Formats: sequence, C-alpha cells, structure tokens
Amino acid sequence: MFTGLVEEVGTVAAVAPGSGGARVRIRADRVLRGLAIGDSIAVDGACLTAVALHDDGFELDVVAETLRRTVLGSRVSGDRVNLERALRAGDRLGGHLVQGHVDGTAIIATVADEAQGRRLTFTTAPELLRYVVAKGSVAIDGVSLTVAARDDTGFEVALIPHTLGETTLGAAREGQVVNLEVDLVAKYVEALVAPYRSAERDT
Repeated sequence: MFTGLVEEVGTVAAVAPGSGGARVRIRADRVLRGLAIGDSIAVDGACLTAVALHDDGFELDVVAETLRRTVLGSRVSGDRVNLERALRAGDRLGGHLVQGHVDGTAIIATVADEAQGRRLTFTTAPELLRYVVAKGSVAIDGVSLTVAARDDTGFEVALIPHTLGETTLGAAREGQVVNLEVDLVAKYVEALVAPYRSAERDT
C-alpha cells in the first residue's frame, strides 16, 4: 500500500529484456534507506519488488503483464521515474490509499500554465473514467492528485509548484501516456452494490 506522495525521482539505468519480461535497474538515493530485497516499491505508480540492491540504486523484475498494462514497457535508460516506498503502519497518510495496482493508462490531452501551477487534462477509456469523480482522488504515474473537473470525455487536475518540481509531472507534455490508478474506494463500492443492482433488475 502507498500514499501517492513521491519520495524521489529516480533514473532508469538499464533495461534488460528477458523471457516475457524485463530486469530493470534504477538509480536512486533517498528510497534506498531501509530498503531490503523483497520490499515493495512503487515505480511510476506500479507496485514492484526490489530483487537486488546496489550503492546507487536497485533492480526489479517486471513481468509481461505489467509491461503490457503500464507505461513501464516503454521506459528506456535515462528516463526519469517517480519512486515511493511502501507505507508502514503508523505512517502519516498524506495523499490517499494507493495500491500500486495500475488500472490502465491515460493520455495527457492538454497542458496549460495556471498562475504558478499547471492544469493537465486527460483522456482515458470509458471503463476507467466511470470511477473518476470531481474532487475525488486519482494516482497519475504514482502521484496522488485531486480531480479538479470531469466530463464525459476526460478529467482535469491542477498541479501546484511543489508537485511540478518534485515529480516527473513537471515535464509532462501533450500526448504523453501515463499510468492511471483510479480511487480504490470507487471500485469497492461498485463491487459491493453490484449484486443488489442485479437483484433489482431481476424483480
């Protein structure tokens, strides 16, 4: 479990394709503190497992399913990625509950400066957009954000200067594909009420 509060922006050092997946090495500093082999770490919002540690970073095994469903399949050496270690019991929950289970991807439709911040609009598949509500939460490339507006075609978020400076979203550009995790609560609510809605239709 994560919070969507990025601890550090790391750099992809190497990507070595394997049988159906890839071994990815990431250069980092801050997230190495206390990190052990087997620990979970979110990379651009995708929960992965550290399988090797180095003085200047760590390695991950990324399976084919993750490569298909997230933007990690397009990452190459030199790319910057958002990093967050798993939430510990007793930690402050400053963002929102993020599982690190990426639901799919979204496309940045527009990028517009707004005072000292920036407003981004996104389009995504209808089956994901249904879980997005105005003033609700989403995780974009692992960054916890509040939905500023939403319509039938997509949604908007407003980025403050801190987010622009401390995450990869500061370099976001139109047409860029990003990882999207919708609000965990929305998915559970739908699953809980689905049997009752089905029963109502059958009566």
